[in-house]
Formats: sequence, structure tokens, C-alpha cells
Amino acid sequence: MLTPPVERRPVSTLAFKFEEIVPRELKPALFELDGISRASVEAHYKLYGGYVAKRNEILERLADVDLAGANQVYSELRGLKVELSFAIGGIKNHEIYFEHLGGDGGDPGGLVGDLIKRDFGSVEAWRADLKGTGLAGRGWAWTAYDWDEGRLFNYLGDAQNTYPVWNATPLVALDVYEHAYFLDYGTDRASYIDAFFNNLDWGTINDWVSRYQVPK
Repeated sequence: MLTPPVERRPVSTLAFKFEEIVPRELKPALFELDGISRASVEAHYKLYGGYVAKRNEILERLADVDLAGANQVYSELRGLKVELSFAIGGIKNHEIYFEHLGGDGGDPGGLVGDLIKRDFGSVEAWRADLKGTGLAGRGWAWTAYDWDEGRLFNYLGDAQNTYPVWNATPLVALDVYEHAYFLDYGTDRASYIDAFFNNLDWGTINDWVSRYQVPK
């Protein structure tokens, strides 16, 4: 079963410390989601596996890259480093996404519910803002706790590695790439986002809030 993102061993940026990783297994509940088909989940999981494979491949290639040839316009080092950020972003985003699905949705309770109400005014306002962010984004929307601001905020991302917000911890990761919903909803992204909300596992998210020691 997937384990919370906080438990992953940090990825080394040094090629000589490179170790291969493997995709985390999906928990059985992900094959019985409400409004998101098994076929869609299986296709989505293969994509995640591809990010893991490319992460391993790129780190292996970095061991022999010509550092003297580094150039900001084009160089092998630049290409590998840019695409490594895309692959690792794809891994981290999808591990959050898969792990916090498989629940009954509804309104959040516990500390995350308190935080959402405090920082958005109501669960309804948070849900509307995240849905709007997901419709406005090209790849991802996240609810993250910003440690500098001391509050939750919904952030937009157009790709796995665009618009990262430093010192912010994602607690909800909404994948809005077409691969996440096209088999089930065609171009109807809004209905897919509604299904995403209906399958959130708030117990898992509250566990992350507790482990990260997010203050109330």
C-alpha cells in the first residue's frame, strides 16, 4: 500500500549516491472509486510508473554527464536536470494523489477541517476555490500549507515542475491533466473534479497534517 509522502527517503541530487526506486503499489480502494473507473486508475498508474522509470534513467545518466559542457541555452546537463525535475514532480504529485483517494469524500473533519474553515471561511468556499483553480490550471491544483504565511492556500501548476511554491507542504493534490479524466469524462473536467472531491480520504489527509505538525 502507498505510504504518506512524509515517509519517502529524500532523493539525493548527487549521481554517485543514486539508487533506483520502484513505483508504490496502489491500495485496493483505488479500484473501486465513485465516478473514476478502474480503467482510468490503471492507465494513470502506468503513467506514474513511467515517471519513476525516467527518474532512475536520468539519475544514472547524470553520473557520466560532461559538467564542463554545461550551458543555459542548451547542454546535456541542462536537459537532464530540467527533465529530472519533471519526473520527480510527477512522482511526488501522483503519490499524494493516489494515497489520498479511496475515501468517502464529504466535508473534512478533524484538524484539516478546522484549518480549511479558518483559512477559507467555509468548506464550500475552499471547494469552490480549488475547483476553480483546477479549471484554470493546465496540469495540477494543490491545497498546501504555507509555512511562511501560516495558512492554507490553493496553488496552480501548469506542469509537474512549474510554479512550485517554496516552504509550502501540499495536502491535497488535484491532477487536472486530461489523462486523469478523459476515459471517464471526455472534456468534462468539472464533473471529474466533483468526483475527485467525492473520493477524498480525509483520514489520510488528517494523518499528514498530524505528522507534519501543521499548527492550528
